[in-house]
Amino acid sequence: MAKQTNRPQPNSSETLDCLLTRCPACGGSLWQGYHKKRTLVTLAGVVQLRLKVRSCRTPSCRLYHTAYRPEAAGRFALPHHEFGLDVIAQIGSWRYREHLSVPEIHQRLVQQHVPIAARTVAHLLDRYDELVAVAMLEPARIRSLTHKHGQVILALDGIQPDVGHEVLWVLRDCLTGEILGARSLLSSTEADLAALLGEVRAVLEVPIRAVLSDGQQSIRNAVASALPGVPHQLCQFHYLREAATPVFEADRHAKKELKKRVRGIRPLERAVEGRDDDSAKLVRGYAVAIRSALSDDGQAPLDAPGLRLHQRLSQIADSLQGVEEKGG
Repeated sequence: MAKQTNRPQPNSSETLDCLLTRCPACGGSLWQGYHKKRTLVTLAGVVQLRLKVRSCRTPSCRLYHTAYRPEAAGRFALPHHEFGLDVIAQIGSWRYREHLSVPEIHQRLVQQHVPIAARTVAHLLDRYDELVAVAMLEPARIRSLTHKHGQVILALDGIQPDVGHEVLWVLRDCLTGEILGARSLLSSTEADLAALLGEVRAVLEVPIRAVLSDGQQSIRNAVASALPGVPHQLCQFHYLREAATPVFEADRHAKKELKKRVRGIRPLERAVEGRDDDSAKLVRGYAVAIRSALSDDGQAPLDAPGLRLHQRLSQIADSLQGVEEKGG
């Protein structure tokens, strides 16, 4: 689809020159040949870069007339891109830190007066994933992190912000807690995961002693093919969650039945509306306590919400019985 709006006019400009002034091949001077203008959209506004392009003028040099562009242009944007690196970083942060969808990210950028299309947001999100993957798999970084312990215990897990979207696969070293690799994949097949494991293994100088993951069959097959002979242990949390599923279902049913017994709060509150006596204050206070108990959910599987609700309602019932015995 063709553009329906004109390119916005720049509100600032900056001139960049090459740091390299001598030809790396012949040592001769790099002469300024021409200027090249480049318009970029950043979070701070639209900026126009004026690039001073240099080239070697020695006819016998193998780099004769080869264009040298200012090195500093790389800190503004990727080559052949119209949007700055700050826009790409912001899109990635909103996507994976706040779990926003592409339309939501586009809406936020428009609210910040960034002229961008929704389709471009999706393209820049792909560029963000590629940059993260390159940074994570930088050999010097990985080797410096894993050199201290002399071995790696690799944890592999997939994060899916929204159903139907790509899955961000993260490889982490359990000994250092550092992320060794990350990549978004449209599928979670054995071949894709094995290739990702192979990339991390290729840059490591220390052995992978074990792998930790959930019980997904494609992960099992990928570990077996990419890391033959390496012990593969399934995550204890997933074991615990699966084992606690029957208990969780029973607890959820119990919580549902308990809620049925305290549904008559609203008529009692209406009965004391407009009153300011001690009895009315007492009723409103206990109503607030019951509503708070109903909205307090535990975290399965170790903190059962049904048992917690039963405990809190029992405490409220004991308090009410104490008030009744005192003649309140």
